Amino acid sequence: MNKQNCGRLSISAIFLFLVALPFTALAKTPVEQHGQLAVMGNKIVGSHGKPVSLAGPSFFWSNTGWGAEKFYNADVVRHLKQDWKASVVRAAIGAEGPGGYSEDPEGNYQRAKALIDAAIAEGLYVIVDWHSHHAETHTDDAIVFFTRIAQAYGDTPNVIYEIYNEPLKAADWAKTIKPYAETVIPVIRKIDSDNLIVVGTQAWSQDVDEASKNPILGINNIVYTLHFYAGTHKEELRKKAEIALNNGVALMVTEWGTVNADGDGKVAKESVEQWLTFMKKHDLSFCTWSMHDKEEGASILKPGASADGNWTDSDLTENGLYLKQIISNW
Repeated sequence: MNKQNCGRLSISAIFLFLVALPFTALAKTPVEQHGQLAVMGNKIVGSHGKPVSLAGPSFFWSNTGWGAEKFYNADVVRHLKQDWKASVVRAAIGAEGPGGYSEDPEGNYQRAKALIDAAIAEGLYVIVDWHSHHAETHTDDAIVFFTRIAQAYGDTPNVIYEIYNEPLKAADWAKTIKPYAETVIPVIRKIDSDNLIVVGTQAWSQDVDEASKNPILGINNIVYTLHFYAGTHKEELRKKAEIALNNGVALMVTEWGTVNADGDGKVAKESVEQWLTFMKKHDLSFCTWSMHDKEEGASILKPGASADGNWTDSDLTENGLYLKQIISNW
């Protein structure tokens, strides 16, 4: 090949490289695209000031010995980003019970750390969830846990703090849940002044309307938790959510399922589609239940699926296949 042809090839190669640059630049991670999240009115917005709607799966309870710990690793998070196009994952850190944080604080903290580190490496958002139905009974543990998380990761835009997963129906908003939140939130805010903080609501995070009538005041970037299971929860719960939104609070669906509220049963596709329409209409972010391989309708994986994240569709349950489709096309 003569020098003249070599020169032409070099110019062609440079031209193709320059043409490809804009397309490369568009391939941003979710965090690069949206940056620091904030609450504006009843919306979650990115640093660009526009509404942001994130989608991804929730991991199962992190409790030692409960069988889901093996999925708390970087390989799974990487797969969820690349194959599922997830923009957020949720670490459900079991606060109490056998193997929970109260019994094994370091083991559960390390599982949270594994997902947070992986999410940061992949440019995803990560909800750090204090997965409890009785958080007000061990407030001190929550303070220690969230202090440690905020000190380690509060300077990153990736982390979202969920301080109470699902208060029970008997846990009154005004008397129990709100005082708990107003104790834990200032501890986080002393360290991290701006990352989103998600507050659970009464009756398994369904009575968002009650919280919206008596919201937490004087603290920025507070979001309220809405949970639903499509086989059980229908239009009545959406009406509660509409009331809350109309009252000016922001909501995040940090956990929802395609099946019944007990985590089992068949996929209720008609109801799911109604909920998806609702969440799109209001730009709601969500995480789906759950990253596990136990025999349960809500499990994403079939029993015995590997923990390396290198799954094909044959490794996924009916629920898992449906959720993958939803998340990857959100």
